[in-house]
Amino acid sequence: MPSQEAKILCDFLLTPAPLRDFITLREFTDIFPRAHRANPAVQDIYRELQRLRDKDIELVRRDIADEVKRSKQLRREYARERRQVDDAIVAGLDPIALQMEQELSGEGRKKPHTLWTVHSDIEEACQSLEAQIAEIEQQNRDVLREVQDVVGALSDLRHGRFPVSTSGDSLGEEVTVALRQLETVCGKPTG
Repeated sequence: MPSQEAKILCDFLLTPAPLRDFITLREFTDIFPRAHRANPAVQDIYRELQRLRDKDIELVRRDIADEVKRSKQLRREYARERRQVDDAIVAGLDPIALQMEQELSGEGRKKPHTLWTVHSDIEEACQSLEAQIAEIEQQNRDVLREVQDVVGALSDLRHGRFPVSTSGDSLGEEVTVALRQLETVCGKPTG
């Protein structure tokens, strides 16, 4: 079942988005001068616009799915922080005010899990872990690519293959820059 957030975003961004919903081929053709309306290229242009529009809609659909995943993660983080605050002794906050705030926000203690709630929570946790793993793997690929680029540049220098724009004066500077870049990439903390 899609979340309320996904439903709102889809209804607002995707439902009115297809090209044919706000301009028909006839209306599009009427935009052109009378002499060119019968030209087959007009219909081709309309179809190309439809294709581009559908491609954009698909990108928005993916962005909505990503945003829903991020919001689930943010809600989990917020709930975790909230539990930590609730479990901690808060100086200067009397218990009655804390109880009123919990009742107003609806963030009291959760009911015990059922088979269905456990399953959905486990699914969310798996999705969150998969997203974190994918993010870490992408970071690793990016760092590896940077290291390979710098090592490749240094290897070219070692074997005497200099870039065309390199003069004798700037060679030392380029080597220094490449070594600093390698040092920066290798010293960069991950995550």
